[in-house]
Amino acid sequence: MVNKLKLTKKDRISVWWHSTFIQGSWNYERMQNGGWAYALIPAIKKLYKTKEDRAAALKRHLEFFNTHPYVASPIIGVTLALEEDRANGLPIDDITIQGVKIGMMGPLAGIGDPVFWFTVRPILGALAGSLAMAGNILGPIIFFVVWNAIRMSFTWYTQEFGYKAGSKITDDVSGNLLQDVTKGASILGMFILGSLVNRWVTVVFTPIVSTVKLANGAFIDWSKIPAGAEGIKQALLQQKGGLSLTPDKVTTLQNNLDSLIPGLAGLGLTLLCMWLLKKKVSPITIIFGLFAVGIVFHLIGLM
Repeated sequence: MVNKLKLTKKDRISVWWHSTFIQGSWNYERMQNGGWAYALIPAIKKLYKTKEDRAAALKRHLEFFNTHPYVASPIIGVTLALEEDRANGLPIDDITIQGVKIGMMGPLAGIGDPVFWFTVRPILGALAGSLAMAGNILGPIIFFVVWNAIRMSFTWYTQEFGYKAGSKITDDVSGNLLQDVTKGASILGMFILGSLVNRWVTVVFTPIVSTVKLANGAFIDWSKIPAGAEGIKQALLQQKGGLSLTPDKVTTLQNNLDSLIPGLAGLGLTLLCMWLLKKKVSPITIIFGLFAVGIVFHLIGLM
């Protein structure tokens, strides 16, 4: 009876440590593929004994890969389970492994930035910054220690979670469970992407639609505002009370669009880019096209 190949905890710790350097060879062609393949080297060496098998494993993991560097860990865990079962003879081909990676990396990427860059890191930075500004040496120390403790704990436990979940996925060779996992991850990713479009994508149309003269008392009379700090205080209080800064109410095209659906232009631009990507238009072409359109629209006064 042939002994079943099994990745030990030591092997998985080695993979986890290697994954710290997933951004190490980031490139514009396949992005994190080099760091991803490097992370899996300890597992590949354990599971495959011949030079040819190891080379084939490295080659399939040098395909395009890109996600938030921390949320790559659960994908690594699932991939380890798939590679382990493949090495033990289960009918898992390159397309299945690559499909799992692609199906998870996009949705999870939308989770990493809001959680780590926009929530955890700013909170820790504010705490450490306040201590540092008070002259307390613990400020930078706390930030370094706590941030790395959170980061490394998260990557280890999510890698282990992915590894255990991956074992269940491979038990269902027909792919029904795998489809449910990737579908759920896709729904979550699209939900987060939709909620962040209004924050990340800003489109402002500047053409003026109408200008209406306001009645006396509806705007700040700057001739009656005293100079200095007292004048600034009065102006701020009057603005807070609902008075306009100018005697005219100017309505732009952007105001009208926002009255229909806030962020409608940004959503439209996002959907257009997604449609172009679906039509196999190069991302570089889309980026330069957006630059060109933005410059032209600004010169003609549309944006």
